[in-house]
Amino acid sequence: MSARIITDSLSDINSEIAQKLDITVVPLTVLFGREAFLDRVTISPETFYDRLVNGSIWPTTTQPTPAAFVEVYNKLADATDELLVVTLSKKMSGTYQSAMGAKPMMKKKLHIEVIDSETVAMGLGQIVIAAAKEAKKGATLAELVEFVKQAKLRSHWIGYFDTLKYLAKGGRIGKAQAWLGSLLSVKPLLTVREGEMAPVTRVRSQSAGMDYLYNFATPYAGRIEAIAVEHTTTTEMFDKLAERYTTLVPRDRIYRATVSPVLGTYGGPGAGAVTVFESAVK
Repeated sequence: MSARIITDSLSDINSEIAQKLDITVVPLTVLFGREAFLDRVTISPETFYDRLVNGSIWPTTTQPTPAAFVEVYNKLADATDELLVVTLSKKMSGTYQSAMGAKPMMKKKLHIEVIDSETVAMGLGQIVIAAAKEAKKGATLAELVEFVKQAKLRSHWIGYFDTLKYLAKGGRIGKAQAWLGSLLSVKPLLTVREGEMAPVTRVRSQSAGMDYLYNFATPYAGRIEAIAVEHTTTTEMFDKLAERYTTLVPRDRIYRATVSPVLGTYGGPGAGAVTVFESAVK
């Protein structure tokens, strides 16, 4: 029996890819007041962003419970006895702790490994997609654990934000805290370092931000396995950016994604990100 891969909805892996690669996605929850929605399950990104922009209630979020992971583990136990869980950074969410907390609650005998990706969004998604492809080839759980450890070093994520107020209000601003109060007409670009948000640079316009994101990928030319381009509300702007990347990689290696509602709670309107997934050293 092949090992199976589990991740969370902040990987930004859509249902089509998840189904094709046998990836199980555990949703986080977004709340508008007393209304609770499962990320990408009971609320779509389109509906979420409409409410974020036009609604009067500021959303909040919560991680899956250990019981949610127990349910998934039990379901997959019918197909395999080896499970690999790869979560978003544990410094950004309690999802990793929930996945770990579910292990001693299991009555069935399973070998479960849980790995903190130390990243988020398609930075995590690209790692999971690559691992799922290895699992499809018959990789064992031990082999997948080593693969993911190396893949973490190959996943390079950078995010563009129209404003930091959503990150700040949600308490996920990390080391970019120092920029608060000084960002009036500039657009911040952040990355993830040691599992938390960290500042990269600031630009004066959206077009300068797109140029920066394009140039971010160019040093990896010739050793890019895939590029992921994702957005919250500005679809067309990031579609154009994705098209620019065809000068670096074939079109079929460019992933387009919409940032999940839970992540969008912190990214806000106009945000987006790029992940360069570097080719493995042969």
